[in-house]
Amino acid sequence: IPQNFPTSSSLLLLPWELSHIPKSKKFIPTNTSITRTLVSSVSSESVQEVVDVEVADGLTMTQFCDKIIELFLNEKPKSKDWRKYLVFREEWKKYRDRFHSRCLSRADAENDSEMKQKLITLSRKVKKIDDEMERHTQLLKEIRDSPLDLNAIVSKRRKDFTGEFFRYLTLLSETCDTLEDRDALARLGARCLSAVSAFDNTLENVETLDSAQAKFDDILGSVSVNAACEKIKSLAKAKELSPSLIVLINSAWASAKESPTMKNEVKDIMYRLYKATQSSLRSMAPKEINLLKYLLNIIDPEERFSALATAFSPGDEHDMKDPKAIYTTPKELHKWIKIMLDAYHLSKEETELREAQQMNQPVVIQRLFILKETIEEEYLSQEGKRERDDKSEEL
Repeated sequence: IPQNFPTSSSLLLLPWELSHIPKSKKFIPTNTSITRTLVSSVSSESVQEVVDVEVADGLTMTQFCDKIIELFLNEKPKSKDWRKYLVFREEWKKYRDRFHSRCLSRADAENDSEMKQKLITLSRKVKKIDDEMERHTQLLKEIRDSPLDLNAIVSKRRKDFTGEFFRYLTLLSETCDTLEDRDALARLGARCLSAVSAFDNTLENVETLDSAQAKFDDILGSVSVNAACEKIKSLAKAKELSPSLIVLINSAWASAKESPTMKNEVKDIMYRLYKATQSSLRSMAPKEINLLKYLLNIIDPEERFSALATAFSPGDEHDMKDPKAIYTTPKELHKWIKIMLDAYHLSKEETELREAQQMNQPVVIQRLFILKETIEEEYLSQEGKRERDDKSEEL
């Protein structure tokens, strides 16, 4: 083993983790490495010629797989630790097959029945976790490929949004090289959690679902697609576009999109209804949400607090107001900040989703906390003090 390779298996660095080591200390894989044929002392059915190439400086594929086996058996025997290595999906796939074959070949050659069983069990458990993480990877890819269809994806694949999926996102965020990447992944996780909670809360209320189904049937019974879209817009204006109805429309589009037998005309109808719903939702957003989006996108803290003060100071009725500006009260904006933070820290009592609470706080959440504290200290506390002073003067 070369001097720059950790002698303790607890310090084992997999090849795909070498990017975090200074260039002078990296193990450089090479295609010109000396290859040799391994003939293991296994049963005649298992003996085959295998080209064992060098995957790291001084380590062949077999030696490297033995390192991983020793690591997983002795130094890191818990499955939660294995996930930290398997989360590097593309790199792990390069070694996966040889890892499992090495476990089994060593088990075949092992005289100790206890060690033989440990090797077989290790291969089986790692494969189970590997398959699970591959499902998480595919789900994340679907979300990233269609970020605007998140609600539809939740409707279709609710059973896949498990606590393990959110733990996977947490692990993945720890591998990010930049704060921006970690922030983006954390925000995506928060959006997923919010969509799942909305879906679950909707299904809990059967009466609400029945009412939504009746409205959905009425929309589908429209004389034309344009008329159906107008009904959705009318419901939004009347504040009757309920979460239950939104879930039904999202589910209908998700089912139509994935169906191999449904006609394209039907898919087109469901897509247009889905887009009309999304458009209506944006129009329903309170002005405070738009104001928060504006404030959170301001990087300079001083500029952000100045914009906050402007939003609370439109001037008196005789002053000329900016028609494009958004004005509100500290109390109202504080209410919406709390709603957003509650959505982020949502449902702590739900054990299946509690791991999502461990996600590292993204920049946007940190800025929300700062805005909340600023409003409480600089505005709400002052208003409370003025109210108390006014009451004292009256007395």
